[in-house]
Amino acid sequence: MKAHHRTRAAATVGALLLLTAACGNGETDNEPEPAAEETPHGYVEGAEETAETQTRLVLADAETGEGAVLDLATEETTALQAPPGVERALGDGRFAYLAGPEGQVGVVDSGGWTVDHGDHVHHYRTAPRAVGTVEAPGLAAVHADTARTVLSLDDGTVRLLDRAPLEDEGAVGEPTALETEGAAGVAVPHEGHLLVPVAAPGGEAPERIEVRDADGATVATLDESCPEAGGAAATRRGVAFACADGALLVSAEDDTFTGEKIGYPEGTEPAARATSFTHRPGSDTLAATAGEDGAWALDLAARSWTRVETGPLLAVNAVGDGATLLALTEDGELRAHDLADGRVTASTPLLERPPGEGEPAPVIEVDTARAYVNDPSAGVVHEIDHQDDLRLARTLALDFAPDVMVETGR
Repeated sequence: MKAHHRTRAAATVGALLLLTAACGNGETDNEPEPAAEETPHGYVEGAEETAETQTRLVLADAETGEGAVLDLATEETTALQAPPGVERALGDGRFAYLAGPEGQVGVVDSGGWTVDHGDHVHHYRTAPRAVGTVEAPGLAAVHADTARTVLSLDDGTVRLLDRAPLEDEGAVGEPTALETEGAAGVAVPHEGHLLVPVAAPGGEAPERIEVRDADGATVATLDESCPEAGGAAATRRGVAFACADGALLVSAEDDTFTGEKIGYPEGTEPAARATSFTHRPGSDTLAATAGEDGAWALDLAARSWTRVETGPLLAVNAVGDGATLLALTEDGELRAHDLADGRVTASTPLLERPPGEGEPAPVIEVDTARAYVNDPSAGVVHEIDHQDDLRLARTLALDFAPDVMVETGR
């Protein structure tokens, strides 16, 4: 790995980088004013548009809070300070949310992101920076659209953040609590609305999906139920919610929202149900653990589940080609499974030491060509070519233990 170019972005995660510029053009009052130029399509003030995806990793040490944004193109790092005791890192494509044990969540602008217009995309880069903190105890999930970021907490409550201060001012605005009757599940913005799992009157576990407008008012309740609604994944085909009886795929057309149930295979035991999903952004294949010794692949295009017997796992993710599942075993070996028959097609030992009790588990982050696995004991991130028999492409060294990690820029 190249020598680190370390830029102190913050002494604390709440500090901001203040960038100022001044210039003079030397023009006289008699000179004619230039004609106003039309703003180019895709222009974002203060950002550089690029031809390639600007992928970054946001990482932090769980004990000290020392962290960094790692630019995967240049291998340069920008230092940051996360809340000490940071327990997990979540992302919304551009911003990372580093959750500490006391409810403080550090918000970091990774400086790389993609804007998807459906038929084409725009990629942008800017300098990484710490944005601030927000109180979100028990942060369980993060989802965002162009207008807001939705923070779902493990007590069933939801906080909404306005994206404008985050993107334009580099500041965390005051979060708004989403009003619900009873505990909500993981809320997800979709097509200008908010999908909110809620409990039935008198119930405790979420089982219905409400559609809320920008003001939080309920405009519809889906006919299809989602008992014990858990995690969710936002995809181009819609939003998939994990339910006790399978998955509910919610889609919208002309502001009309519908739900389609994708039931589990017959004989699936309750202990093997999926409770949360991982996936490559932009793909139709989701991954989840299936109890203590297996994994699920959910193909949204085919509306089907595939169970793979993997043995006990630390992490799982789907490449997104509809054919390959990546599984990190308890002893630190990364394996590729063929979804057609479950067989192991490639494997490589990765972790110097599996995590101990109470330590954060490693994650598998996947993009179109590479997978990334954090190895805290070794102080590195392994970059894997998942299209070449899990070949170790790079070992990215850090000055701290990368206990938590999330990829951005996609």
